[in-house]
Amino acid sequence: MTGPMTMNRVIHAAVRRDLGRLESALATAPDGDRARARQLQAAYANLHDQLKHHHEGEDTHVFPFLAGVEGATELVEVMETEHHAMAEALAGARTAMDAYASSGSAGDAHAARDAVVRATDIVERHLHHEENDLEPLMLPHLETSEWKAVEKKLRPASLAGSGRFMAWVQDGMRDEVRAYLRSKIPVPVTFLLSRLAGRSYHRDVAPAWQPIR
Repeated sequence: MTGPMTMNRVIHAAVRRDLGRLESALATAPDGDRARARQLQAAYANLHDQLKHHHEGEDTHVFPFLAGVEGATELVEVMETEHHAMAEALAGARTAMDAYASSGSAGDAHAARDAVVRATDIVERHLHHEENDLEPLMLPHLETSEWKAVEKKLRPASLAGSGRFMAWVQDGMRDEVRAYLRSKIPVPVTFLLSRLAGRSYHRDVAPAWQPIR
């Protein structure tokens, strides 16, 4: 990943992190451990929901904004097609994760891993496309009032949603990504959102990534 850090890339880093650790966890999942299967199901459901919100925001607010940016029309059409492909792949992975959560079997864990790997390939192509082709078109507009208005619309609608997002995006965040986030949002704000408004993430999702004893 090259180019300047953006909030879009902060989200992408969290997506890549979760897909990678899901793949690893599913590859080593013990047979018959339904509690572990339900943990990973919850982690995937959260990732799915975060990606769904992110892409709905792009479809509803970012892509219409790009309609006024020179050279973006054809790219937006490609991005919309990629969103449809991603939605299908992610839905397939969710079905596989649900089956694994029901049985807890190693066989279903491996099938879920295969579905996550397929989804990862499609998601990664899209993220790479955004970062290398779409973001250069966006960069000249990031400090404009028009784009600032779009950014406000992209935020989660509720305090609980904002907290869950902030807790998720910071869980296992790389140092360079965290430094960028802190340059944009004051540390007390990210802390309070994550620890207080984001309690549901720490309760329902974070245990999936804690060391197994």
